[in-house]
Amino acid sequence: MKKIVTVVGARPQFIKAAAVSRAIATHDEIHELIVHTGQHFDANMSAIFFQQLEIQEPDYNLGIGGGSHGAMTGRQLEKIEEVLIAERPGWVLVYGDTNSTLAGALAAAKLHIPVVHVEAGLRSFNRRMPEEINRVLADHIATLLFAPTDNAKTNLIAEGIDAGSIHVVGDVMYDAALFYKERAARPEWFDGLGVPEEEYVLCTIHRAENTDDTVRLREIFQGLADSGRPVILPLHPRTRQKIEDTGLSATSNIHIVEPVGYLEMVWLEMHCCGVATDSGGVQKEAYFHGKPCATLRDETEWVELVEGGYNVLCGADSDAIRAALRDMSLIADRSDLYGDGAASKKIVDILLHS
Repeated sequence: MKKIVTVVGARPQFIKAAAVSRAIATHDEIHELIVHTGQHFDANMSAIFFQQLEIQEPDYNLGIGGGSHGAMTGRQLEKIEEVLIAERPGWVLVYGDTNSTLAGALAAAKLHIPVVHVEAGLRSFNRRMPEEINRVLADHIATLLFAPTDNAKTNLIAEGIDAGSIHVVGDVMYDAALFYKERAARPEWFDGLGVPEEEYVLCTIHRAENTDDTVRLREIFQGLADSGRPVILPLHPRTRQKIEDTGLSATSNIHIVEPVGYLEMVWLEMHCCGVATDSGGVQKEAYFHGKPCATLRDETEWVELVEGGYNVLCGADSDAIRAALRDMSLIADRSDLYGDGAASKKIVDILLHS
C-alpha cells in the first residue's frame, strides 16, 4: 500500500484536497494522511470547510497560523518534518502556492521523499508576490507536477523542468465546482440585505498587496462605491482589521458580511451578476459558474481567463473597477479551459502507476 501525506493549510487547498481525497478514497492501494498546518485557523476559514466539503478530519493539526512569512514557513517546516520522520510516506502531496505548500515541499525534499505538486506551472511573473515564490520553488522541488492547463506546462518547460514529470490533467477546482454546485447553501443572512439575486457583485479582498497598502485599499473601495451596484463583501478577519485601522467605511451599496463557508460561497457565486476579487481561486470559480470577473490585481496567473475575455484586470484603479462592475454581463459561451471535471481521477491514476 502506498502512503501519501497531504499538506494543506488554507481555504483553496481544502477545496482542492476535497476533490483529490475523494478520488484517493476509492482505492484501497493508497492510504492518505492529512496534515493541516493551521495557516487559516478560525472556524469560518478552516473548520467549516472541512465539515461542508466532507474532508476527513486531519490526522495532524499543527496549529501554526499568523506571524511573518518567514516565521510561519519556518515553524511549519519544522513540524511537518517531524510528521514525515514519524510516518515515512512514499509521497508528499502539496497544493497551490501558500506558505504551507512551500513548507511541505521543503520538508519532504530534505528527507528525500518525492513531492507531488497539484496546480503546478502557474505564473504571474510578479516576484513581489509571496505566492509566486512559493509556487516556483515547489515546482522545482517536485517529482510529479500536475498542471491544470497547457499554458502551465509551457511555463514549466521554459524553466527547464523535465517534460516527462509534467502531466496536464485539468483543474481539480473544476471537479469541486461540479460536485458541490448541487449542494450550494443560501446564506441565512442573505434575505435581510434586501439585495436582489442576479443584481449584486460578490467581492473578496485579502491579498497583502491590497490590504497592506492604504492607497490601493481606498481606490478599491472607491471603485466599488462608484459602481452603484450592490456589493456583498465577505471580509477575511485580517482585512476587516486593516479597514478599521485605515479609517475606511463602507458606503450604502457595500454590504460587509462575515466570512462564509464554501457552500455559501458557491451559492453567492451562482446567484451574483459578477465577481470582483484579488483571489486566484475565486477568479476561476466565477468562470466555472458563468460569471464575469473583475480582478483587483495588476496581473493574474490565470491568463487564459483574460485572453478569453472572461476576466478584466483592474488593479487598484477606481475608474477601471467602476467601469468593469457597471459593464458586467453573463458569460454566454464558455470553452472548457480547465479540463473535463475528472482531474482528480487522472491524478490518482498516475500516482497508482508511479
